[in-house]
Amino acid sequence: MPELMPLSALHAPAVLAFELENRAYFADFISDRGDDYYEQFADRYTALLAEQEDGTCAFHVLVAEDGAVLGRFNLYDIKDGTAELGYRVAQHVAGRGVATSTVRKLCTQAAQHGLRTLRAATSLHNIASQKVLSKAGFVPDGPADPADVGGRPGTWYRRELGLPSSPL
Repeated sequence: MPELMPLSALHAPAVLAFELENRAYFADFISDRGDDYYEQFADRYTALLAEQEDGTCAFHVLVAEDGAVLGRFNLYDIKDGTAELGYRVAQHVAGRGVATSTVRKLCTQAAQHGLRTLRAATSLHNIASQKVLSKAGFVPDGPADPADVGGRPGTWYRRELGLPSSPL
């Protein structure tokens, strides 16, 4: 059974493998991170852990029994009871409910960070992500600037925590 875990230094090799294995798949939905991301991965990863330590972000990985990363689920820009949610799952588990169930779980854990509201942006062509958010209790909350969704038109979604998610 996959486990949602806070990001730690021990996850670095598996996170890099996850990002590299799914790079082309992710680029179909969001802008590519670019070669610099992979060349400077160690420094960027250390910076993520520092952000997590200072409480402005809460990064998570969904880890399979074999230690492979199946997904990343991040709460960032934590401030005044609100955070933005970002997530991505490996291509080989996409479409199996992994993202939906994990986003729901993260919503229930968000209170640990003092959060009352989560927001997430997705591009208009990313139907799968729109379905994940809707099934996890998020509702459309206005247009997203293309800069928020990899240069593509999009929509912001919002979920007030403490409200039940959709049973689907």
